[in-house]
Amino acid sequence: MPMSTHAPSGSRLRLVISEAGAQPPLARLLALQRTEEPDVELSLSETILGRQVEGLLTGLYDVGLATSGEENSGLTAEPVWQEPLALALPARSPLLTYTHVPLPEALRYPMVLWHPTACAGIHRQVGRVLHDVTDAPIVAERVTSSDLMMTLVAAGYGIGLAPAMQIVAYRPLGVVMRPLAGRPPQLITYLLRPKAEASDSVSRFARRAMRV
Repeated sequence: MPMSTHAPSGSRLRLVISEAGAQPPLARLLALQRTEEPDVELSLSETILGRQVEGLLTGLYDVGLATSGEENSGLTAEPVWQEPLALALPARSPLLTYTHVPLPEALRYPMVLWHPTACAGIHRQVGRVLHDVTDAPIVAERVTSSDLMMTLVAAGYGIGLAPAMQIVAYRPLGVVMRPLAGRPPQLITYLLRPKAEASDSVSRFARRAMRV
């Protein structure tokens, strides 16, 4: 659903987000934008990756944030921040005996995974993590939101792989976060914009995204 922060002048920046979730860097970026450039109205929309890309290519949006950095002939994708991926476990999971869970051990249990179309970016990044392990995951469900993933995990349908900070937010639901053993895989967020010369407001927004 679109959202705007109104400014006194006619200047406007149209930002579109896909698979945003509750990202602390996103909150910091939006706060910086409001503080440092209050004369620019920020129009914020959220959609799925395919429509996001289409909207950027057709001029419907000025700039986007996504968890997909795949090359597109008309867009540039710059990594702006990353968050560790971790396991979301039900409160009575046997995996809680580990302080850091080996991924092959986790794959012995059914998994609640991201939908390949509605959550294409994070689906691909998680898929690359799972591809490094010999055993294929046991897929219990595929979901289109963190809320549904954590609800199913709390109910014992399976375990999930998601940004660590998102998992921690669902602790009151009965979900416990456990890091993966070894070097934690990272979920990368990319800034997407058309390859054509960017406006000054888009360039300044991109620099703020890099800062957070």
